[in-house]
Amino acid sequence: MSQTQAERLQAERKKTENQFDITQYEHVPRRYYGRIFFATLIVVALIGLVRAFAMGQIEWSYIGQFLTSKAIMFGLFNTIVMAVLAMALGVLFGVVTAIMRMSPNPVLRYVAITYTWLFRGTPLILQLLLWFNLALIFPVISIPGLFQMDTVSLMTPFVAALLGLSINQGAYTAEVVRAGLLSVDTGQYEAAKSIGMPRLQALRRIILPQAMRVIIPPVGNEFIGMVKMTSLASVIQYSELLYNAQTIYYANARVMELLIVAGIWYLAVVTVLSFGQSRLELRFARGAGKRS
Repeated sequence: MSQTQAERLQAERKKTENQFDITQYEHVPRRYYGRIFFATLIVVALIGLVRAFAMGQIEWSYIGQFLTSKAIMFGLFNTIVMAVLAMALGVLFGVVTAIMRMSPNPVLRYVAITYTWLFRGTPLILQLLLWFNLALIFPVISIPGLFQMDTVSLMTPFVAALLGLSINQGAYTAEVVRAGLLSVDTGQYEAAKSIGMPRLQALRRIILPQAMRVIIPPVGNEFIGMVKMTSLASVIQYSELLYNAQTIYYANARVMELLIVAGIWYLAVVTVLSFGQSRLELRFARGAGKRS
């Protein structure tokens, strides 16, 4: 190879290397104009919202005054009690309904299907009103020879709210529990059956403990939702947080102040429950080797 050809090849090699040498290029950061526009829009909206509340006709001193008032605290207590009791009954109804739904007995299965269809298909506020006005259909509730009572006396706002919230919640929880049971490998059912373990015992000792990892997150969300759904019981005069706040602002006309007070307490309760839910999820996720 001649010297001229060698020089030519070397020049071509250097030219090729220079083409792939990125150090000679200037780095220009990409402009995300869409992000900048929407971020600016959000900031402007937040500033406008804060300004509206600051300049609005809100007496902030009333918020501090009523935040721990006796009526508000009593309503908060009733809200928490109702949420806990309704959720506990709802989980019980849901577990029983889910087991019935998966039963080979067609009567039990179709009763469970009808229950979930009926109470998931009608508004909760309608169910509360129906329970509260049950005396229009059944004036007296009785067990012959054992018990008899006027429905008006029995169906207090507390009882009507508890029945309405828990039965409605049971319909939703049933689907959550059923999904959790279906998530367990069928081999677990077969293994329990092979050692002669009864169906209910297998569910209690083998299937449900494994399904809890799937069941806990949505049930925790449902519990948080239950705290807020208790506010619907105000339509049947149950003395919960929102109802008591309304009673106060009907008297002093401080509507926004009392609504803000109720909102603060709802946020406080939900924050505590959210933290507890995350701890519970971590506990049940340990067996699966996952932490979310």
